[in-house]
Amino acid sequence: MPKLNFRVVTDGLRFPEGPVVLPDGSVAVVEIESGNVVRVAPDGAKSVIAHVGGGPNGMAMGPDDQLYVCNNGGFNWVYHDDGFVRPHGRADSYADNGIQRVDLATGKVEMLYDNCDGVPLFGPNDIVFDGKGGFWFTDHGKSYGRIMDRGALYYARVDGSLIKEAAFSLITGNGVGLSPDGQTVYATETETGRLWAWPIIGEGELAKEPWPSPAGGRFVGSAQHGYQRFDSLAVEECGNICVASLVNGGISVFAPEPYSTNIAFGGADMKTAYITLSGYGQLVAVDWPRAGLKLPY
Repeated sequence: MPKLNFRVVTDGLRFPEGPVVLPDGSVAVVEIESGNVVRVAPDGAKSVIAHVGGGPNGMAMGPDDQLYVCNNGGFNWVYHDDGFVRPHGRADSYADNGIQRVDLATGKVEMLYDNCDGVPLFGPNDIVFDGKGGFWFTDHGKSYGRIMDRGALYYARVDGSLIKEAAFSLITGNGVGLSPDGQTVYATETETGRLWAWPIIGEGELAKEPWPSPAGGRFVGSAQHGYQRFDSLAVEECGNICVASLVNGGISVFAPEPYSTNIAFGGADMKTAYITLSGYGQLVAVDWPRAGLKLPY
């Protein structure tokens, strides 16, 4: 596996995830530990855009130039002597779990969805827009004690008029992304270290594989270098799926056919990969060998 040579854009962040490359060249990230959405300028300077509470996780820019945040409701935290931080179980102060909209200009926070047909959103994790006014997002679920609330893959509209459970259940569903033609949605599972794909056949509707495929997904691939846990993902212009990997930190790249925490592409040529090293509170930038897929917004 080739080594990634990265440069630190900034540090001192409180478990950053969900990088979004903004039009002015700055990068917005969430801080899961603090409950903040933070803007990181090209020179590394940080400023708080909004406090959303809970545990803001995935984030994306919507068609209205607002930020949409997957809020997992929060974790408890384990602090290591070397400065490393990691989440552990559902927060004692578990709250604000759902999909939130953040006004970039004012910092106003609005809860858009906190349930689907009466079923709570336990731990929304990652989000991607489809260019048609809607978005796909994963729910990681929540684990506490001996109990696990199972998550799913959802679809919703930005105007608050529709939310659908598209695929259930995912075992700790995490990253989500779309193929360049918008006809396939991908999702990762953290604890299984697997990447799944579904053909999109309608608004929030997926074609499903027969049992025993979990949630009807087509298996794309899994970790190739020992025990790994999968996190967020981003898609290259050519269609490759780049999955951020936990345990042995790195990025696993899968070709769609045949069968760190977060990653986002930016820069003038879309060949800069911004990667969050959450445990140490860093946002880093890597020169990527291929162009990332330009997102709709």
